[in-house]
Amino acid sequence: MQTSARVQCPWCFEFIEVLIDPDTEGRFVRDCEVCCRPWDVRVVRDAAGGLQVTVQRSN
Repeated sequence: MQTSARVQCPWCFEFIEVLIDPDTEGRFVRDCEVCCRPWDVRVVRDAAGGLQVTVQRSN
């Protein structure tokens, strides 16, 4: 079962729903669906399974 997170693109500032697999954790690069510019995505899960997703500009 995938989880979704709503994030804001650091380039074009559009809000995007990002699907996260249950076993995904750490950092990866993903392109914005609107402006196609790269993000650094960071996925952190707490002990209770709570999800935190942050994005920032990637070069």
